[in-house]
Amino acid sequence: MRALFVATSRVVGVVLALAVAAYAVFTLNQLDETPADAAGDVVSTAPGVVARGAYLARIGDCAPCHTRAAGAAYAGGRAIETPFGAVFAPNLTPDEATGLGRWSADDFWRALHNGRSRDGRLLYPAFPYTDYTRVTRADSDAIFSYLRSLPPVAQATPAHGLRFPYGTQAALAVWRALYFRPGAWVEQAHQSPDWNRGAYLVQGLGHCAACHTPRDALGGPRRDAPLAGGLVAGDHWWAPSLVSASQAGLAGMPLQEAVSLLTTGVSAHAGVSGPMAEVVFASLQYLDAADARAIATYLRALPRDEPPAAPAGAAPAAVLERGQRVYADHCAQCHGDEGEGQPGAFPALAGNRAVALAEPLNLIQIVLRGGYLPATAGNPRPYGMPPFRHLLADADVAAVLSYVRASWGHRAARVEPIDVHHARERSGS
Repeated sequence: MRALFVATSRVVGVVLALAVAAYAVFTLNQLDETPADAAGDVVSTAPGVVARGAYLARIGDCAPCHTRAAGAAYAGGRAIETPFGAVFAPNLTPDEATGLGRWSADDFWRALHNGRSRDGRLLYPAFPYTDYTRVTRADSDAIFSYLRSLPPVAQATPAHGLRFPYGTQAALAVWRALYFRPGAWVEQAHQSPDWNRGAYLVQGLGHCAACHTPRDALGGPRRDAPLAGGLVAGDHWWAPSLVSASQAGLAGMPLQEAVSLLTTGVSAHAGVSGPMAEVVFASLQYLDAADARAIATYLRALPRDEPPAAPAGAAPAAVLERGQRVYADHCAQCHGDEGEGQPGAFPALAGNRAVALAEPLNLIQIVLRGGYLPATAGNPRPYGMPPFRHLLADADVAAVLSYVRASWGHRAARVEPIDVHHARERSGS
């Protein structure tokens, strides 16, 4: 009898604990949610508002995620790869059956600000509402007015490919309870107008943290390391730290050079590639002069956070000799015998901070997949580097990168062939 009582007590205890946990999760998911204002639920057709919305949607980089290859703009269907499976971006055109045709401005605002769909369902954080929650209602309404001006496209969103239990509303509720609270942008009175505007764009519509902030095992952004660099899971590139001068931080870069890098993809001492080249091509090159200056101002003012350098692992002499031969055969013609590059054409490798990153993934990807600057109005015919995935074996790629990372003043750790193998495997190279 006593054993039955103990067992029953344990069951009751577990049920009560689960009930308390469920109530806590439910409560946390309601916390700080701002109700929509039905009085302001007006979709403007004024040309100025629609044009403003088009600009905001472009600098928010909305189209690339919501447009599948060779598909109609904003009609959705593109797969966003996550560590938990694929999430398909929805149709944002005003089609009534498959798009936003039945949505109101309030519904759209709730999606951006509270991370909830029109019917109240929780949205997947592949849609970066953790950043968009800071977007103002006026900007949300302008973007919605623009989307409603698009021609409707009947295209249903494919079913998501998330593994169980990640595709359930219960799992989303737990994730949100841990990582999300609706917020709002608040200007800092002690900062300049440029700093405030830049912070608003970087922290909100630009959703830079979506790639540049590291994430934990559950996919939650680490609050202790904002903008400190992270893996772009679907593309398998490394988004370098924006708060480290030795990575992608702009703190030591002249303002106009930083503006040039953001809007053209290239500056006197840096260039962008991989997913960031796509962002510059589709979004940042269209920043107006004031917003480009504001973003550069904010990024240059970010506090510097230099993690202690890990001791470099030197490559054996035989590996460096092999790497030097590969470099002479395939790289020196463009990048120079001493890594000096060719100004305006091919980047210098000597003194290039991208070469010495502790994480060599981007260098591996550039060698395997090619390095391409974006074609922009400020740099319409950029030079590119061809892919070497079919020409160089894993050991050759590792050797040449180890040589470059140990030459011309660099003291970075060697690259292992297994690192190249994993990159090749995960990127389909």
